[in-house]
Amino acid sequence: MTQPPAPSPHRPTTSPAGGNRILVILLVPLFMSLMSVSVVNVVLPAIEDGLGASSADLQWVLAGYALAFGVSLVAAGRAGDLWGRKPVFIAGILVFTAGSLASALSADPTLLNVSRVVTGLGSGLLNPQIIGIIQNVFHGRARGRAYGLFGTVIGLGVAIGPTMGGLILAALGPEWGWRMTFLVNVPIGLASAALAFYWLRSPGRDPAEVSARSLAALDPVGALLLASAVVGLMVPFILPGTWYLLAPAVLLLGLWWFWEQRMKARSAATGHEPMVDPSLFHIPSFSFSTVATAFFLGAMPGLWAVQAIVTQQGLGLSALAAGLTTLPASLGVMVLSPTIGSFVHRFGPVFVVVGTVVALTAVSLSGVAFHQIALGAWPYWSLAACMFLFGPAQALVMTSTQVLTMNDVPPRSAGAAGGVSQTAQRVLTAIGLAAVTGAFYSSLASSESAGGASAEAYGGAAVISVLVVLGFLLITLAAGVADLVRRHRNGTLSLEE
Repeated sequence: MTQPPAPSPHRPTTSPAGGNRILVILLVPLFMSLMSVSVVNVVLPAIEDGLGASSADLQWVLAGYALAFGVSLVAAGRAGDLWGRKPVFIAGILVFTAGSLASALSADPTLLNVSRVVTGLGSGLLNPQIIGIIQNVFHGRARGRAYGLFGTVIGLGVAIGPTMGGLILAALGPEWGWRMTFLVNVPIGLASAALAFYWLRSPGRDPAEVSARSLAALDPVGALLLASAVVGLMVPFILPGTWYLLAPAVLLLGLWWFWEQRMKARSAATGHEPMVDPSLFHIPSFSFSTVATAFFLGAMPGLWAVQAIVTQQGLGLSALAAGLTTLPASLGVMVLSPTIGSFVHRFGPVFVVVGTVVALTAVSLSGVAFHQIALGAWPYWSLAACMFLFGPAQALVMTSTQVLTMNDVPPRSAGAAGGVSQTAQRVLTAIGLAAVTGAFYSSLASSESAGGASAEAYGGAAVISVLVVLGFLLITLAAGVADLVRRHRNGTLSLEE
């Protein structure tokens, strides 16, 4: 079995020259790409009225972006490893910007859905480069701080999207409001691409690496197999009635693994490496942390979706009330992530376990709050108080797992490794959202058949969905504990840089 790489030699822990500018250039496009996921949820009714879109069209507004995003991540990360992360990052920003402009100007649902696919491809191109650049440019505490800000932007982008969408719709009205939610990305994207061109430095390349920059080096067969498998895994959890795709997806995933192993075995003779080096999965920190992150993210979207449904449909409150309920948790992520990132190199494995325990506590309390609020026993604001704990939990877990995932990965494989990790996150996000909301609606349907969906029925359905969320978090906890025990035995609780 391939041995994990030896710890890298000591590196400086201060930020590189221009480090703050680099972070701005990396994190602004990240924020745009994540906000483009959540902002659409609010404007779907306006799109339906403005374009005469059907329910299937609206499903693809969401699914097209998610699929294109997830499918392109690994190949984009490998392309950055081969041809340089700066040009691929800039290309991703420009593709994302072009897709956003086309979405804003769409005259019918078909054009909008095609534009959303283009936008998702842009997100898939740029996201792995962010991880690769942070991994190469920042070290020690500076890397932890960078990943802390990375986690801040993730929390802020997901949380602020619905609020931004609601404010834009209120200011401009339904017709121009939904278009502006896409159009706002255009000037920011163009400015980000220009500044990335001037501010990001392209590192020198080994002559052997330069000569290997070909389509064959990208491993097109591996890219096609993995992309097909990811589509087959994600679509059934996004579009109802497509469960038949799961079996072929598992088969394609097995063929992809066989192909990558074969490519690795023949690399000395062919001169071409696999798109994803199989030895990555022999690095315990990469494997454990990828599982922990993916299942944590699998838990989050479903919980927020159920909260919004219960607040608006079950309790009859406004969309603004639903958004404000998640705001304390988002602020907790934003405030705590940079500080926690500064200590990840010392306590990261412990942070993952502690953060997951806090998340389990927050979700359990939220389940109680859903039930009590539906009965009229607790005031509504108690739900925000319970969910607030999810903010510190996310700051502890997400900031730490980002550092731990990449800590032992060789720099030359950082892009592909980041793509693999993010692909796992996208797949589990789709699965988690479908599982949590599916459990919710199934319970609600049972209540309706028994006599109507009252506030109490919505509260009871929310409790059932919370049990599914807890299941995802328990897998995160298991991965975190396994890594912590392994590190304790090996004496590697503190990360060596």
